[in-house]
Amino acid sequence: MDPLRDIRGIDPASWWPPAPGWWLLLLGLILLALLAWWLIRKRRLYPLGRWQQDARHQLLSLRRRMKREPAKQVAGELSELLRRIAIARCGREQTAALTDEAWLDWLQSNDSTGFHWREKGRVLLELPYAPPDRTAEKTELEQLINAAIHWVSEEACHV
Repeated sequence: MDPLRDIRGIDPASWWPPAPGWWLLLLGLILLALLAWWLIRKRRLYPLGRWQQDARHQLLSLRRRMKREPAKQVAGELSELLRRIAIARCGREQTAALTDEAWLDWLQSNDSTGFHWREKGRVLLELPYAPPDRTAEKTELEQLINAAIHWVSEEACHV
């Protein structure tokens, strides 16, 4: 009996590296955390029922339609939408009577992103009222729409 040895058990399983199922679970948890962060951020910036969310959706829709619609029509709709956003943000008393250069100056002073409304916004004053044969570069309008999307996300009105 001396040559016989005692039965050894199976070696315990190593905890590292984890099995593929644990890697998939970790990846799923990371993706779930990123999704939760994105949803919380989106809800904080654009809570349901707020006018900013509706204005942002209209601006994004206008940017998509810009590729197939004439620049003159897009400029007119953008100009009207910017007026409505300004009235919703700062009230009718401060914004409804603004025209021409005063309107562009007001946009410039109330946009904390630093977009140059005075120079680049001139197309909003001229194109909607121009003769039918006049057109503009759609890249100019796209810049204005992108600036408006950023502007609508701001919280306060600057006086």
